[in-house]
Amino acid sequence: MSSPELSHEFDLRQMTCWEFKRKVQQVMRSSMRYPLTGTVHVDEFLIGEYEEDQTGRSSDSKKWLVVVALEVLGKGGVGRAYAKVIEHASGEEFKPFFDNHISPQARVVTDEWRGYLPLKKRYPFLEQKPSGKGRNFHELHIHIMNIQGWLRGIHHHCSKEHLQGYLDEYHYRYNRRSQMETIFDNLVVRMMRYKSIQGL
Repeated sequence: MSSPELSHEFDLRQMTCWEFKRKVQQVMRSSMRYPLTGTVHVDEFLIGEYEEDQTGRSSDSKKWLVVVALEVLGKGGVGRAYAKVIEHASGEEFKPFFDNHISPQARVVTDEWRGYLPLKKRYPFLEQKPSGKGRNFHELHIHIMNIQGWLRGIHHHCSKEHLQGYLDEYHYRYNRRSQMETIFDNLVVRMMRYKSIQGL
């Protein structure tokens, strides 16, 4: 739910709901203990306002670049996923994301963007192939469209400053979609531990 909807539901100030939501998003960050394995598709996409004649990896103050990785299983199935806001589509920007979320033994598949080339030293099974306008990365592009649709449909707007929190929230839910009976308990435990770590 969006913060205005929560405000209406519980008769609270919208800003109170939004600030609490931000705190919850902080504990939804990945623990980085479970890197993606097997076949992992990686790509970048833009989030922000539509601008005429601005496509591909071009970006400006109204668009923010995100790198996303998705486990692709057999017969069209998908596993876990992660995403991170980055400044540029370069090897230097990609490396921390790869190191935190993808096993070096994974079969990483990207499009032919040259920014991925420096990563082949650490990821020996990385391969590049034409995107085919998304056809060769069908599952990943569905995942990207779902993220964009979720942001537009529920939250309507998100600033660059807070975008990573929304990406963390989305993937916290997504990666536990088969564990819905325990997801709330897990979140409460995370919040309790985060509070003690922060000394609040």
